[in-house]
Amino acid sequence: MLRQVTLDDIRPIGIGAGILGTGGGGNPYLGGLHLASIIREYGPQAIIDPFDLADDALCCVVGSIGAPTVSIEKLPEGTEMCRALRLLEEHIGRRFDAVAIAEIGGANSMQPLIGGLQAGIPTVDSDSMGRAFPEIQMSSFLFDTSATAAPLAMVDAADNAAVVPAAISDVWAEKIARNIAVSMGARAGLAGTIMTGAQVKAAGVHYTLSLAHRLGAQVIEAQAQKSDVPVVVAEALDGHVIFRGKISDVERRTTKGFARGKVKISGFNPMQHLPNTLGGPRGVLEIEFQNEFLIAYLNGDVIATTPDLICIVTEEEGEPVTTEALRYGTRVAVITVPAPPQLKSEAALAVVGPRAFGYDVAFSPLPGGVIGLRPRD
Repeated sequence: MLRQVTLDDIRPIGIGAGILGTGGGGNPYLGGLHLASIIREYGPQAIIDPFDLADDALCCVVGSIGAPTVSIEKLPEGTEMCRALRLLEEHIGRRFDAVAIAEIGGANSMQPLIGGLQAGIPTVDSDSMGRAFPEIQMSSFLFDTSATAAPLAMVDAADNAAVVPAAISDVWAEKIARNIAVSMGARAGLAGTIMTGAQVKAAGVHYTLSLAHRLGAQVIEAQAQKSDVPVVVAEALDGHVIFRGKISDVERRTTKGFARGKVKISGFNPMQHLPNTLGGPRGVLEIEFQNEFLIAYLNGDVIATTPDLICIVTEEEGEPVTTEALRYGTRVAVITVPAPPQLKSEAALAVVGPRAFGYDVAFSPLPGGVIGLRPRD
């Protein structure tokens, strides 16, 4: 597993986290530029194995909250993660020993590295999703545990700051935080979900930062070898390439602090020479998203749903395509990946399953999976 993150690690983490982010988590390229500037100032960030945490260590998650479409236009001031962290510490009257990753997706995989470096504490190689989700309560740290999303602290690029000391539920913590984020211009830094080391070890999706790094390195190597990069990605994540085609339509809007919409992908004609691809020459794949890709329809039939991962990458290079970067004419491959087991329990599916997003569809889990497994050193 990773023991530290240096400048050389940023690109592979960005690629891997962009793929695992299922379209969300913020733009990994911009996040990488930010992280690079912080590493140049402070040096490498220390990464801690979750099982090396003391049981009584105090941790929280940090990340950006808002719409990914806004993140490419409204750049951060640069210290939001650390300021939110310090504000939460001031509220509870105690320093944190480490920061965990809210979601491994996109730029939000890097925010805990930035915040940890600025605060002088390590980042835990564990997140709460093994992918990205649009709402705070969609977190394995909150399923079947005593941890709560609130208290939480939020700051924006100016000097605005807010503390939510309590909420009647994690869903209400999300509603309150989302409204604050909208008032802050649909982008803010957030620190919350306070946990002990024992809770992180029991509930986290572990080693996902290391997984993102390893996946990104495999993509870079496959690009150099002129390999079929989408197939390499699918094999690395125990997934499948389900479609290849060209983006033929995008419907996207930023509303209530989210990027919502759908993308239509028309299959290549002919497609017989393309490996691991479902659908005929006239196949059309439609994917609906709320920050992240949630459900995929092939010729009108559901073929994949949340919490399993639906990932879009460029067809030739295998680079991640996030929801804010969907463009007409882009040639892409779509990959489905089994979700980690933490997202498949009855309690988890009530929060992150298709019905939680309003789809009257039963979740049919993909077999297998590697997300959350301990890497071989």
